[in-house]
Amino acid sequence: MRHACLSLVLSLWAAVALAFEIEADLTYPAEVETGVLTILSTADREAFEPILLAFQADNPGVTIRYTIASTAEAMKAVADEGARFDLVISSAMDLQTKLANDGFAATYRSAATDALPDWARWRNQLFAFTQEPVVLIVSDDAFPDGEVPATRNALIEVLRDQPERFRGKIGTYDVRESGFGYLLATQDARASENSWRLLEIMGRLDTRLYCCSGDMLRDIRSGDLLLAYNVLGSYAAAQQAEAGGFRIVEMEDFSNIMLRTVMILNGAENREESAAMVDFLARLGGRPDLVRASGLPAIDDAALRDNVALRPIRLGPGLLVFLDRLKRRTFLRNWEASITQE
Repeated sequence: MRHACLSLVLSLWAAVALAFEIEADLTYPAEVETGVLTILSTADREAFEPILLAFQADNPGVTIRYTIASTAEAMKAVADEGARFDLVISSAMDLQTKLANDGFAATYRSAATDALPDWARWRNQLFAFTQEPVVLIVSDDAFPDGEVPATRNALIEVLRDQPERFRGKIGTYDVRESGFGYLLATQDARASENSWRLLEIMGRLDTRLYCCSGDMLRDIRSGDLLLAYNVLGSYAAAQQAEAGGFRIVEMEDFSNIMLRTVMILNGAENREESAAMVDFLARLGGRPDLVRASGLPAIDDAALRDNVALRPIRLGPGLLVFLDRLKRRTFLRNWEASITQE
């Protein structure tokens, strides 16, 4: 009861003291507490809870407070509000890189982090522990009599040939609101001019804009959408296993691979527990049971070498280019002109 009351008090204090928007604030109490670990994360409870419980099984004295927020709100919490957490876990690689570059990340090194591929860590401050494909989702009703388009050129041709069939039935991220969506859109633009052509076609067909992959998948299953572009493949695979109703397409011209990353904040109060969690996540590839339970694909360098169409988004200062205020304003203006046709 004491732990439950303390958790409630802390949650109420956090809600009053901080202005960033929290989606969920969860506590996993230890039976006999020897330490506390506070995590700010963009990962859904359903995906991350198996990992948290497995970590706690290995570290039974650690109470975990797991706060879920959007990518943009997590950035706001740390950079603007000075929110006190030990770890930040996020799918927005550019925002994580900016936090590290701006001095918010602590330096940490261990045998587990050294074992990661070079492309999966940056400056011993930012560590990737998943590689998640960004995919096209296609309703089973979208192409009943033909092959699903597997490249952006093929998708453009289909949308041009059947505009009335797909009008109002396409979904993608609203990159003005979603930090993760903005990252994907900028990476698409850097990779291929076809991405702008595809956006223009989608804009003419009254594409619907979303905050997150889960909402797009919900509307695919309900029949409100036939296509969803730039959906996080790990979430899609989990829902496909449960309910079906759609196909997951890794585009053959290129498929971006998002790296979910973790950092220890400079102000972390629980360094020992933080280091233990970073090492636990870095070794996720050695726990196939957790990969299955969470639906989060672990770092696998060999899998990327075997398929040249899979392109991991690289950690590092290159991710900061489109966070420049002028470049961001220009990109959003061009994106709005393409997707909203206003």
